[in-house]
Formats: sequence, C-alpha cells, structure tokens
Amino acid sequence: MKLTIPRAVLAPALASLSRVVERRQTIPVLSNILLKAEGDRLALSATDLDIRAETSLPCEVAEPGAITLPAHTLSDIVRKLPAEAAITLDGDEKGMALRAGRSRFSLQTLPESDFPDITAGEFNCRFALPAKSLAEIVEVTSFAISTEETRYYLNGIHMHATTVDGAAVLRAVATDGHKLSRLQLPAPAGAEEMPAVIIPRKTVAELARMAKDVDGDLTVELSATKIRVTAGATTLVSKLIDGTFPDYQRVIPAGNEKVATLEAEAFKQAVDRVATISSERGRAVKLALAEGALTLTVSNPDSGSATEEVAPDYTGAPIEIGFNHRYLLDILGILGGDTIQLKLAEPGAPAILQRREGDSLLVVLMPMRV
Repeated sequence: MKLTIPRAVLAPALASLSRVVERRQTIPVLSNILLKAEGDRLALSATDLDIRAETSLPCEVAEPGAITLPAHTLSDIVRKLPAEAAITLDGDEKGMALRAGRSRFSLQTLPESDFPDITAGEFNCRFALPAKSLAEIVEVTSFAISTEETRYYLNGIHMHATTVDGAAVLRAVATDGHKLSRLQLPAPAGAEEMPAVIIPRKTVAELARMAKDVDGDLTVELSATKIRVTAGATTLVSKLIDGTFPDYQRVIPAGNEKVATLEAEAFKQAVDRVATISSERGRAVKLALAEGALTLTVSNPDSGSATEEVAPDYTGAPIEIGFNHRYLLDILGILGGDTIQLKLAEPGAPAILQRREGDSLLVVLMPMRV
C-alpha cells in the first residue's frame, strides 16, 4: 500500500477514530486502526468490538492495499506534524514507513484479516433524523444515565416510538433511579415501527460528537441488537445494550397538583448560592414552598447554614421537600428557558420539573430527607 494525504485531512479523522480505541487491550489488533486505500480514497476504521467507527478521506493512491496501524501512535505522530505537511504511507504486513518532509517513522503493522467486523447483519428500520434533534436528545438525557454497572440496562439512553394523542412520537429516556429525563419528539418517517433500544453510554458520547459536525440529517438504521448512524462519509455502528429498560411511565407521577412557576435563572442561582455551605456527605437543599414564597435552606453542622428566598407564582398549600442540590442544578442547567415549573405532591414523592406545561422535555427528581 502506498498513498499520499494532507496532514490537515488525516489528523481530525484519526483523532475522532482513536476515541473508540481503548488504550489497554488484550487483543493486539484492537489497538489498531484499519486503513484501506483504493481508487482515490482512504477508508479508516476503528473498533472496540462494541463500536465500529468508519470514515473515508480523499487521497492520492499509488498502490492500493489494506493494513492496520497502532491507532494512538499514528494519531499522535500525525497531530505533531506541521499543519501544511503532506504525509506518505508506504508499506505492507512487514511494516509501514511514514514520511512527511524531513520526518521519518517506521511503524509495526498487523494484517487486515485480523481486524474484526461487527457490522454484519440486517438493519430492518431506517429513518432520517435531523442532527440537531440527535444533539438535543443526548444533551438533555445523558446526564441521567446510570453509572452503576450492576444495573447495566440503565447504562444508556432508551429510545422507542409510541403514539400520543394519535400522533407518532419518538421518545428518549434515561434514568439512574434518582433522576429521570424524558424527551419527546415527532417521529421521523420510518421510525414508527422502530424496535425499543438502549444505546450505550460510550456510543451516546460518540453520537453527540458526530451530530455536532453535521448541519442536515443523519441516517439512522436499527436492528434488535445494533444501531448504525451515517453522516456523509462517516459511519458509526454500535451494539445495543441487551436488556429490558424498566417501565419508566410508572415512575412519572400523575398527581403532582402543587405547581409553582419560577424564574429559571433566579432559581438556579439561588440553589447554587445556598449549596456553597453544603458538604460532600450532606448535599440536601430544603425547599419550603408557600403562597408567594419559596425558601431554600442548607444546613451543615461543620460550616453553618444558608437561606435564600425566591418569589414563585404559587397559590397552593404549603409544602416542604428536600433535593440533592447537585442533581437539581444539573436539571436546571439542562432545562434552561425563562421559567421553570416545579410540580409537587407530597414531601416524600418525586417531583416533576418542566419549562412549561406540555413541554417536550420532562424531568423527574426523587426527593431527599431533610
């Protein structure tokens, strides 16, 4: 294989693909990136056996061929070369020479035949999804993904199609048992019959980066066990979590009739200020809601206490409830907007937070004892 490619073209692709490759591997070829030169293109692939990322770049091919090279070493070399450099790769299964200007590197290779392929199988569901919709899904739900490995079925974003008031919708849900985030979007054409899937946390992070670089639509393909997302010359294939996501609808309370409307930024800043006094072990902030007043209190036996009051639009019965201030700040940051609706039932019951009634994004937060 022999080819020449501008460093400015190769470097970003290697940086992106190298994120898929785990630095510690027991299988040597999984530390490598597959390079395949043919026609006037260089195809690059990386995998960890759960995710496979692929892209294709323009280049000058003198001799077609395919080989695998150490992913992080190759990426670091290319990153450190001058921006205007033209890179020549020349070699085979015995070794690869990399030249750029006065720089010379000799890299060990492994054959293409050793590189695993996880892309086999049929994808029965296919639809176009705006990149901005995928970015929104990740942004507003990923903070609620569980990191508890024993409940592996919560270690990702659950996506499925359903019908609401006669209209097909696409739902994305994540929960860790303390907080739950649900985003509801109109279902794209072709998504109505999609299987319910759980997209793993690592894949979610890669999809977020992928969506950031795309202005138009992404092509999403699904089977019961895999997802494939394509944008231009870049493709990401991932295994899905093999598990059953819990019935999240049972967690979303239906009787939260104590509804307070708050100025979003003022509420967030008040929570942040009183939380300054909290400790690592005691992260609870107490909310005392009464007509026309919401009092926030944090008490720390080691450093003192803090109290602040904000003015809500509320006319119901008084109620006191506690929340983990970090979770509350995360949620307020995700919701954004000008106003926040805080819907409560009882001190020990979960709360609902939304930007407004009927909003596409709904967050459930479990209370703490205070």
